[in-house]
Amino acid sequence: MKSTVILVHGAYADASSWNGVIEPLVSAGHHVIAWANPLRSLATDADALTDLVRSIDGPVVLAGHSYGGAVITNVDPEAGDVIGIVYVAGFALEAGESAGDASALAPGSTLAETLKRVSLADGGTDTYIAYDKFHHQFAADVPEAQSALMAVTQRPVTEAALFEPSGDRPLWHSVPSWFIFGELDHNIPAGAHRIMAERAGAQRSIEITGASHVVGVSHPDETARLVLEAAAHVVAAT
Repeated sequence: MKSTVILVHGAYADASSWNGVIEPLVSAGHHVIAWANPLRSLATDADALTDLVRSIDGPVVLAGHSYGGAVITNVDPEAGDVIGIVYVAGFALEAGESAGDASALAPGSTLAETLKRVSLADGGTDTYIAYDKFHHQFAADVPEAQSALMAVTQRPVTEAALFEPSGDRPLWHSVPSWFIFGELDHNIPAGAHRIMAERAGAQRSIEITGASHVVGVSHPDETARLVLEAAAHVVAAT
């Protein structure tokens, strides 16, 4: 039975960041949903994704980029038949850990110094990556014209969401996980990705030489193959 694959984008991106990954998954016969992540709070974003998972009949594979990884980590383990989770330069958080905490598991993140903050009427703060810093910080291995478009269309995440503690039942505790990330990720250092993959007992962890934080954009074929491997692994096991 083919899986439904739900692709969850992260902060400073949108669902179009999965465009290069979608076609190989659809060609393999999977139903694909590139979900619009609200980027408002970790708990409410995860609740919304949990509702989507709960509505799906049959097996589900979740793939999350960056903050999207934190969101898939917080999906209710009992919401549906989630058979695999793929972290695409994503946060595989431990209980009580925030995205900000996990970024500091290893030195090297330069995200904070590139952010532009916008005060909200509810007292919160939205964060964007400054346009002139976006290419180097976020997508250095993507052509500049493409990166410029990504910078213009980026969606903000609240500062509170980035420092909100993760829930007490991380999905990777009970569901097999796969990891792919870039050697030159300036948002989440490669060393932090290695730590998260090791503690999650990853089925496979791939570090792409020279790749940036948007490894799913710059290396869509490798990313799609890993998602397909996650789905095939479960089919073989069953």
